[in-house]
Amino acid sequence: MKPIFTIYRNLPRFDSSAASAVTIGNFDGVHRGHQAILHRLRDEAQQRQLTPSVVTFSPHPRAFFANKTQRPELYPAQINPLRDKLQALVAHGAQQIVLQRFQNDFASLQAEKFIYDLLVQGLNTKWLLVGKDFRFGHQRQGDIALLRKAGALYGFQVDTIEDISDPLGQRISSSEIRSALAQGQLQLAAELLGQPYSITGHVIHGQKLGRTIGYPTVNIAVPSRCAARSGVYIVKLHGLGDQPLPGIASLGVRPTVIDEGRLLLEVHILDRSLDAYGKLINVEFLQFVRNEEKFPDLPTMMAAIDNDARSAREYFASHGL
Repeated sequence: MKPIFTIYRNLPRFDSSAASAVTIGNFDGVHRGHQAILHRLRDEAQQRQLTPSVVTFSPHPRAFFANKTQRPELYPAQINPLRDKLQALVAHGAQQIVLQRFQNDFASLQAEKFIYDLLVQGLNTKWLLVGKDFRFGHQRQGDIALLRKAGALYGFQVDTIEDISDPLGQRISSSEIRSALAQGQLQLAAELLGQPYSITGHVIHGQKLGRTIGYPTVNIAVPSRCAARSGVYIVKLHGLGDQPLPGIASLGVRPTVIDEGRLLLEVHILDRSLDAYGKLINVEFLQFVRNEEKFPDLPTMMAAIDNDARSAREYFASHGL
């Protein structure tokens, strides 16, 4: 049975006045640290008979300020497409998700109004869980002390949670996962995420070049600033049958084929030809093979793809599915 959840793009809620247990954050990647927050939220909500609720933002606040100040170097790479983030939040217990649009009017919201609009009037908050260094409101003026003062006034309790650490004692963070993915360190990323890194998306039409050279692909659009390193990966596909399928994938802009391409994930399913257009699939990244390259001609590119496919077959012969 699929979990029941509601996504709100505007507050206050149009269909509910139920009291809520709330946490707030960007939740990019929904890593093990985020999961600890969500599990505590779920458990406290159940004990207090509240609705477990998450307030998250689109775009990422750092992306908003990078655009506003015209400093693209500060734009954070995106670990997951929005669909994957929302699915992960629900999988770890969220029943209400507020997808707050982060734009000028919200960025300039005073801390006291942030509390009233989102927590009091918006979600009828009775219990709030945030990180110990949580800041909010215009110029990050709001802090835990202000939240507790408001909680005493409006009738909600504020609790904080300690950071979750990796095996080396370092705080698990989205930044650490972005760094791992940028270096093709999939095992480290999986340890921090609590599961293998993957991307979900609908299969779209491509240039259909792959089928002419013996390597037909299923193609998925990915975020333009995807955190994963551009290159070739051994992957596993879910969603095209009862069992996962083995594949070899290229994440990049296809420099040999087109000069100004958009970022695309192209997956060749090994030894199988399927009509997958329009289907929702999940691509699980297993091993980084090589960087994306621009080849001088198609024969050179085909030779490299042959070698990539051979590497994938050897991987699955050794590891299975």
